[in-house]
Amino acid sequence: MTAFKPIADRRANRGQNPQSQWVSRYRENFTNRGSLVRCQVRHAYAVTVSGNPAWPGPEAGRTPRVGLSTSSVYPESTASCFELASRLGYDGVEVMVGIDPVSRDVDALVQLREYHGVDVLSIHAPTLLVTQGTWGNDPWEKLERSALAAHRLGADSVVVHPPFRWQRSYAQGFIEGVRRLERTTGIIFAVENMFPWRGPRGTEVRAYSPGWDPTERDYDHLTLDLSHASTSKQRSLDLVDAWGERLTHVHLTDGDGSIADSHLFPGEGDQDAHKVLATLAARGFAGHVVLELNTRSIGSRSAREEALARALAWSREALTVPVVR
Repeated sequence: MTAFKPIADRRANRGQNPQSQWVSRYRENFTNRGSLVRCQVRHAYAVTVSGNPAWPGPEAGRTPRVGLSTSSVYPESTASCFELASRLGYDGVEVMVGIDPVSRDVDALVQLREYHGVDVLSIHAPTLLVTQGTWGNDPWEKLERSALAAHRLGADSVVVHPPFRWQRSYAQGFIEGVRRLERTTGIIFAVENMFPWRGPRGTEVRAYSPGWDPTERDYDHLTLDLSHASTSKQRSLDLVDAWGERLTHVHLTDGDGSIADSHLFPGEGDQDAHKVLATLAARGFAGHVVLELNTRSIGSRSAREEALARALAWSREALTVPVVR
């Protein structure tokens, strides 16, 4: 059984000083380019402060916080997610930076956080196929801007997908580049497990580089998405065991094994989601558990609210029940 260690201890094991805290500072230059305003990070550096943990991440021994992804209320807005998370008692939100203009506007997100009194736990970088033009076309700029947003919003983590295979230069330096960003920004970059794309006859299409499965790659921090595990014909419990202390973040959902990446409510699919949470709790997991669900088929606002309230109660119950082996 793998017990989760404090992030500072894990960094110490890799030969880095556990008695320092990375504090990032940026000089930003905003330039208008047509209708877009892009942030160009001109300078980033780290200052070490003696006597503090190496990373400002989740606290060891703390019960995982349960958050709501802004994508879980789609087609409602980012603002609606903050409102629902506050009303239902979620511990915070994960901002999926993407189609909704508010999700790309950090000033607006700060106002939503303050107005609703809801923490921002994490930022999902705009690294999806449908967000290739969000925050510019340079993938490294997207990650830098995600770290800036995380700092302003008080989040400790950025969720990032692996590069697409056609992003050759980005992919070649991705593993070391992500590690460098963690070192210089103080933000955890948790790479998410994806799934193989399937052609018309079920043949696998190579979409990601270095690959869709991060298990054998040298990433320091990983995000487990249960729906992606189902789509790729994997068991989330096996990934929990294989990843050990590298598992930092969870997208709680479920799947039915179809190529559709269904993002079912936890407990409705084949991933034994209840046992996944109970196992994580038993091992001292102190990261974030974020519900990332497909609620588009729910017909009304009130029905969506009821479903998300049930999902929150289900998740918290699963995190407090001793695991049965």
